[in-house]
Amino acid sequence: MSIVPSMPPIVVGGWLLLIEESEGSQNSAYRFHRLLERKGRFARKAAGSEVKEQLISANVDTAFIVSSANHDFNLNRIERFLALVNEADADPVVVITKADLADNVEALVSQVQSIDPNLSVLAVNALDVASHEDFEPWLVEGETIVLLGSSGVGKSTLANTLLGEQLQSTGGIREDDSKGRHTTTSRALISLPQGALLLDTPGMPELQLSDVEDGIHEAFSDIEKLALRCKFNDCIHGEEPDCAVQKAIQDGELSARRLANYQKLLRENALNSASLAERRAADKSLGKYYQKTQAEAVKLKGR
Repeated sequence: MSIVPSMPPIVVGGWLLLIEESEGSQNSAYRFHRLLERKGRFARKAAGSEVKEQLISANVDTAFIVSSANHDFNLNRIERFLALVNEADADPVVVITKADLADNVEALVSQVQSIDPNLSVLAVNALDVASHEDFEPWLVEGETIVLLGSSGVGKSTLANTLLGEQLQSTGGIREDDSKGRHTTTSRALISLPQGALLLDTPGMPELQLSDVEDGIHEAFSDIEKLALRCKFNDCIHGEEPDCAVQKAIQDGELSARRLANYQKLLRENALNSASLAERRAADKSLGKYYQKTQAEAVKLKGR
């Protein structure tokens, strides 16, 4: 099948309906017919200053949010990925890799679990072939799983362990900051022995959120519930009187870090969503202009 300009945006994980053009031939050719409806999709604002949406994957059932038990471990980043996963209507599982290299793995698991007591959290040595047993509940036939995380956290190592062979390239750890080297440069859909599909993605040093407001609300549902008890409906959880969110921070029930990250992600999402909406509107207007110009050119040609 060849790529043609009339195709809609396609991302790994999407399913296409193809029509066989040379039936019975040993070298069958297929023609694109249509893109099947997506169950959900992962998208972000393109890295850098470019105002553009970048598709990451589609039709994912479970997302393994991978973070290593070293300098990479960052609760703010994990919450950022959680918002993205929630918006895509996938089940999140936080995977802390390189557990064999850390002395405080239990403390790291506890920190992640504090985000949501019902959140699935695994701490593993991705190099240990026995670690694949921890993932068995999600490696179900017909399920699609995506690996998300920063560069060098061990996603490709984990992919190789789950697959049972060295398919994805991996790199060593830098001594200056304990980070792994970036190795995956493209998205790959891998068929696992259990029948599940595993999607390995390049590391994302920059994950700018857009159009994921519902995902943010779900990722910070504890703050949302507290806000319902604030005295004022428009409380911004600062110095307003009878703010239930600030009281929870004072009582040690909520961390100030988590509130600050929640507010930061809401601001970032609003800004990026507005920029992308303006870009879409401009592209739509430009498209209409091209159509009008082409129609007028056809009329003039017929004279």
